[in-house]
Amino acid sequence: MVEIRKHIMVPPHEIMSEDEVKKLLERYRITKKELPKILMSDPVIKEMNAKVGDVLKITRKSAIAGVSYYYRVVVEE
Repeated sequence: MVEIRKHIMVPPHEIMSEDEVKKLLERYRITKKELPKILMSDPVIKEMNAKVGDVLKITRKSAIAGVSYYYRVVVEE
């Protein structure tokens, strides 16, 4: 079986702790409902064993922008 998270085109995904999520939401003055969403059916989510309500930090690298972080909350279909 192919490990999707090790593919060169898949940026690192990590499940954030509750404390990290709290700080993120406070920093941007938003709620979890306002975060972009990622579906439970996403292959990376399945491989990570993430659950609904988890917040992921996705680290993307770019030759122009350097490193940038994206946040997604796991939702049902």
